[in-house]
Amino acid sequence: MTVQLAAAQISPVNVDERKNLGIRAGDTVRVHQKIQEKGKTRLQVFEGLVIARKHGSEAGATFTVRATHSGVGVERIFTLYSPLIDQIEIVRRSKVRRAKLYYIRDKVAREIRRQLRNMKLMGVATESGREVAEREAVAAKEEMEKTAAEAAAKEEAEKVAAEAAAEQTAQAEEKTDEAETPEVVAESSGEPDESTEEKKEA
Repeated sequence: MTVQLAAAQISPVNVDERKNLGIRAGDTVRVHQKIQEKGKTRLQVFEGLVIARKHGSEAGATFTVRATHSGVGVERIFTLYSPLIDQIEIVRRSKVRRAKLYYIRDKVAREIRRQLRNMKLMGVATESGREVAEREAVAAKEEMEKTAAEAAAKEEAEKVAAEAAAEQTAQAEEKTDEAETPEVVAESSGEPDESTEEKKEA
């Protein structure tokens, strides 16, 4: 008696189609992945180089895709039979002599370091609106402080000049008083009046 078991379905996707796709290291692939956001589903495309393929064609088969975005290396591991993958396209196929291309990471890092050696720092930039406003505010504040300092210096100079004038006036008055005082003394210390002498005789 023979018992025939039904084939187990590991994924709602077409397994044979993805198995026959034959993704291997060195392929440049474009993966269309389903992303769910706020109850809606959209497709996000991730294109890069396949640097590793693991677990053959079994249920848990995966492949690692590396891409460079804005100068930053990004690696993503996709499950081959994942229902979240809508489509897989092989864009280019390169002939490589390794099963795992992990050396690409170091190679890219070396190339970046080589490029950085040829770079030089530039401190050139345009002013933002905020910087212009801050600079104008600082200039206005400095102008106000300068005006206030000039006014204070002018007021101090006027005050000193007034004090000097008052002191000169006081000195002039003292000299005048001193000049008048000896004359009065001289008049009083002169010869005695006749009326005084008559009073004494009487």
